[in-house]
Amino acid sequence: MTNSPDRVRAHFPEISTRTWEHPADRTALVTLRSLSGFDTVLRTLSGLLQERQHRLLYLATAVRVDDKQFRTLHHLRADCVRILDAPTTPEMFVLQSPQVNAFTIGMDRPFIVLTTGLIELMDTEELRFVVGHELGHALSGHAVYRTMLMHLLRISSSFGWMPVGGWALRAIVAALMEWSRKSELSGDRAGLLCGQDVEASVRVHMKTAGGAWLTEMNHGAFLAQADDYERSGDLRDGVLKLLNLELQSHPFSVLRAAELRRWIQSGEYERILGGDYPRRAHDKNARISDEIKGAARTYRQNFDQSEDPLIRTVRNLSRDVGAAVGTVGQEVGETVSKLGKRLSDWRNGEGKD
Repeated sequence: MTNSPDRVRAHFPEISTRTWEHPADRTALVTLRSLSGFDTVLRTLSGLLQERQHRLLYLATAVRVDDKQFRTLHHLRADCVRILDAPTTPEMFVLQSPQVNAFTIGMDRPFIVLTTGLIELMDTEELRFVVGHELGHALSGHAVYRTMLMHLLRISSSFGWMPVGGWALRAIVAALMEWSRKSELSGDRAGLLCGQDVEASVRVHMKTAGGAWLTEMNHGAFLAQADDYERSGDLRDGVLKLLNLELQSHPFSVLRAAELRRWIQSGEYERILGGDYPRRAHDKNARISDEIKGAARTYRQNFDQSEDPLIRTVRNLSRDVGAAVGTVGQEVGETVSKLGKRLSDWRNGEGKD
């Protein structure tokens, strides 16, 4: 780990996790959080899922980060907690493993695990991004819902031998993986807010894709790969991209860097640095219908702007149907928005019989 000069970073008092959550991720989280008693059920089940056993395992097999062990990581975590004004400081462990990995697990008291393979690969500012990414997961409750959903998947897998059950399970898995990928994009945004170093955030993805030979890689060329990935190929390649991504819990490194660039270019990052962001005090006012509309709008924009050959073909076909129909992306967005309105009406008692 190499040190870089200290510099002043913006702090975000009372910042809401909605600030960095991707619209699709935020929609799922707001929906789950709004379910009365859901958190109580999760905490009850967490006792059945042997969460304490997992923590004890890391206490016995890994090194706990504190002011005496891995002090650099200890200070990075403290900085991230201060910058994001986190109400709690999650425990952190360093696990001996050649794999380059970091994850946040646990339901009642989420904790962070970094592998030695990762900390040996990254410099200090890159590690700041990683720690901020994992803190974002912990604060957003990703570990809570991901753990619960994965256990629900294991339960539902017992029906996988049935043809109908198998297809239903495949649909559930696909939906969960899509949410999981979007939650990783949320974590990247939290990591950038902690480090406030765009170059370091891209280097993290460059190293996870290409290893330690950073001098043999180029920032601009790396990001250009994402553009080539999206534009290249024909209709068959568009289908293959979907198949490659279907069961991935994380987006591909090149695409994650490009998505972070897209978020920065939208101006959202600069607005947050300037103090324009949602506060925790207003979280209770977040409406499911508004979040669904936001997610639909994001998907629609991505659809309309995509250069992927498969999406271009679908978009051209939709135009051939007629201008009155509009793009498929718009149609999907309107459908999701209507669903959000119905959900909101139902929750307010307007949709009851």
